[in-house]
Amino acid sequence: MNEAGQRKLPKIALYLFLGFTSILSVFPFYWMFVIGSNTNSEVNKIPPVLLPGEQFMTNVAKVFERIDFFGALWNSFVISTAITFFVLFFSSLAGYAFAKIEFKGKKFFFIFLLATMMVPPQLGLIPSFMIISSLGWVDTLQAVIVPGMVSAFGVFFMRQYVASSIPNDLIEAAKIDGCNHLRIYWNIIVPAIKPAFATLGIITYMNAWNDFLWPLIVLKDSSVHTIQIALRTLNDAYTTDYPMVLAGTFLATIPILIVFLIFNRQFIAGITEGAVKS
Repeated sequence: MNEAGQRKLPKIALYLFLGFTSILSVFPFYWMFVIGSNTNSEVNKIPPVLLPGEQFMTNVAKVFERIDFFGALWNSFVISTAITFFVLFFSSLAGYAFAKIEFKGKKFFFIFLLATMMVPPQLGLIPSFMIISSLGWVDTLQAVIVPGMVSAFGVFFMRQYVASSIPNDLIEAAKIDGCNHLRIYWNIIVPAIKPAFATLGIITYMNAWNDFLWPLIVLKDSSVHTIQIALRTLNDAYTTDYPMVLAGTFLATIPILIVFLIFNRQFIAGITEGAVKS
């Protein structure tokens, strides 16, 4: 075999591997659609059904009858968008401060921040609920938005990105030109960390969209249910209409896919930024 043929073999193997892993990644989404487009009797067949059926719109209609699907979708959109905006804003500000500003106790506060990431969030459910209840925020969207406005991981991620991507000389030159910290942040930091915004934004949006435990605790009124809580109410006490549940879940997954496709290029750029630096 000539040299050109030997070079092609690794590429072919790589493409086959990527194609196989892509199929594995897409299959759960496809399977969700298959279940959501069939009936319960067809779902319970052995061997299982592998092709989409004709009952998808019927199952979707059942979802719309049982829950306020679009109302819950809107609540999830508002909560996820608000949380993502505030996390990006506060995390980038704090990340800039920890990376480029010298102040007393800087290392202590950063270590303390990292330590909070080791605490299971379930330990804070009771005190958090007591605070939310005392403020009268139960059954309101701010009960979910406000506790999620700051992320320790977001601050850590932004701190690492700012420290590695923005040279200190650039910050010093801006200070010599008379820029204060707010102007440095807005005119230098923000444009330079757009890939990090996209990466952290997608991660935060997905986590907020898929959050289940905390909204379940503080959102009892069906008018403020998120889509995850609304889908939970589709389960009956004794029987479960799996095609109906999976049809609703399939529809609820589409907005996440749209967000990822929109910011896909920036997300990959943010993930690979550190790998291409010399």
